[in-house]
Amino acid sequence: MAITAEVCSVYVDGKEEALRHKWIESERAQRDLGDTAIRQWIRDHWNNYLRARWVEHIQGVRFWKELDRGDFGLLQREFHDDQVLLDRILDRLKMGRENLDIINWAISWKLPMDRVISVLEALDINSRRLVARFEHQ
Repeated sequence: MAITAEVCSVYVDGKEEALRHKWIESERAQRDLGDTAIRQWIRDHWNNYLRARWVEHIQGVRFWKELDRGDFGLLQREFHDDQVLLDRILDRLKMGRENLDIINWAISWKLPMDRVISVLEALDINSRRLVARFEHQ
């Protein structure tokens, strides 16, 4: 598949976000917080940052080179019969919910579990986690 979207790096972009955070927090503290602010950003924001980038990737909005090439544009190719269910699941994933949260939500709303599980297995969020690799660069 030819990539027609902008090709980006979660590590380069994430580092820029962490540096912005460091600058803002250092300004507030009126001193350079250094690597402490970078580590704080990683601890407080990396997982949600990465989740948002992953959603862009599977939507086909932006290609993030560290993410699975086969996942790029996945939502444009799959789940056409379950668009409403997919949208509700994505809403929850964007809020930082995990598979178990979504399964519990689906059970409480009496949703068709076979379809919910099918979407969750295809998205495979648990294998899409990356460790931040820019802390001491």
